[in-house]
Amino acid sequence: MSALTPQSDMPTPTTDKITQAAMETIYLCKFRVSMDGEWLCLRELDDISLTPDPEPTHEDPNYLMANERMNLMNMAKLSIKGLIESALNLGRTLDSDYAPLQQFFVVMEHCLKHGLKAKKTFLGQNKSFWGPLELVEKFVPEAAEITASVKDLPGLKTPVGRGRAWLRLALMQKKLSEYMKALVNRRELLSEFYEPNALMMEEEGVVIAGLLVGLNVIDANFCMKGEDLDSQVGVIDFSMYLKDGSSSKGTEGDGQITAILDQKNYVEELNRHLSATVNNLQAKVDALEKSNTKLTGELAVANNRIITLQGEMERVKEESSYMLESNRKVNKQDRTADGQALSDARKQLKEETQLRLDVEKELEVQIGMRQEMELAMRMLEKDVCEKQDALVALRQQLDDLRALKHELSFKLQSSDLGAKQKTELNSRLEEKTNQMAATIKQLEQSEKDLVKQAKTLNSAANKLIQKHP
Repeated sequence: MSALTPQSDMPTPTTDKITQAAMETIYLCKFRVSMDGEWLCLRELDDISLTPDPEPTHEDPNYLMANERMNLMNMAKLSIKGLIESALNLGRTLDSDYAPLQQFFVVMEHCLKHGLKAKKTFLGQNKSFWGPLELVEKFVPEAAEITASVKDLPGLKTPVGRGRAWLRLALMQKKLSEYMKALVNRRELLSEFYEPNALMMEEEGVVIAGLLVGLNVIDANFCMKGEDLDSQVGVIDFSMYLKDGSSSKGTEGDGQITAILDQKNYVEELNRHLSATVNNLQAKVDALEKSNTKLTGELAVANNRIITLQGEMERVKEESSYMLESNRKVNKQDRTADGQALSDARKQLKEETQLRLDVEKELEVQIGMRQEMELAMRMLEKDVCEKQDALVALRQQLDDLRALKHELSFKLQSSDLGAKQKTELNSRLEEKTNQMAATIKQLEQSEKDLVKQAKTLNSAANKLIQKHP
């Protein structure tokens, strides 16, 4: 294509040349193309004068950001609608090589990158939308699975590649709309990553999150291991969404049926989400009612207990006051007589205290002896278990040797060749069998001895326990 850029300080060409150049020129600067219904339309350039009126310039950054947000929202709408229509025609199952699906991810990447704050690193400034996507798992627990899967992928080395992989896994999980809604609803956390007038901080982000619900009718299948997501160049192909304005009216009738089907699928998916939400809320309400009933019962029991304790406290106070009064009267009468009894009682208490200390020391010694005996018993039991395991293993080997002996004897009877070698082998096996049998007998004898020792220790421990309870 040729480019035409009229300037006031250049020589003015003829009208025919300007018209010819204008007919061959398409202006697509920062997505500034007109929206006509569901398409980006290119209209014919008529009535081009030699001195065109200067277009108003908008130097306000807020106006530029708002214009970019609107254009990105329109592109997202076109991309999502085209993806749903093509998926319905192809049977709803798509792979990573499908062009509309690739363009959808490019548009989503541009939407997530809009208004990103630049972070300074050792290599310079970096803008990545992977940081906001990592926040989703804090609001939606299901997102932790795909976040962990993205971090475990070996081929991803940059945050941009991880963000692209996250978008693909979320679409495969059919939770992309839910995750984006959870993200745009936490704008106070997104302010760390985005400018105040970014797309994710404004209403356009909410609209895009709502449009993504329709993608839940699509079944996507991606192979993340062999795909190079780090070095892909995200460029939007406008030719997929361009349509001549004169022919847009002719397809309105055909597009109504598709729009109705899309609306039906969208309503069904929305109804499914609402049903799941209602079920979750109902389960939470039931759980809260059960916990409320349980807490009410516990509160009633606690109140009854408090009333009972208060009554008992009043009764104890009355009894204690009565006993104090009676003790005062008795003390006045028998103070002289009780002096000797009190000294005798103190002396007896001192003797009993000393006796108790001696008994406690003896008890500690017996407890230590008992613990040592228990430890010895455990070691004996462990040794017995090991001997039993060795005995089982030896018996198994003996059974294997016997089976091998039986097999060799059978082969010896059925074959005349090699009789001498088999006889020698049989004699060796018999010797090994006898040795194994002798070893087994020794182990059985040692096991019996260990069992006797354990029984003796157990009886001694029982005697000590009965002697010092």
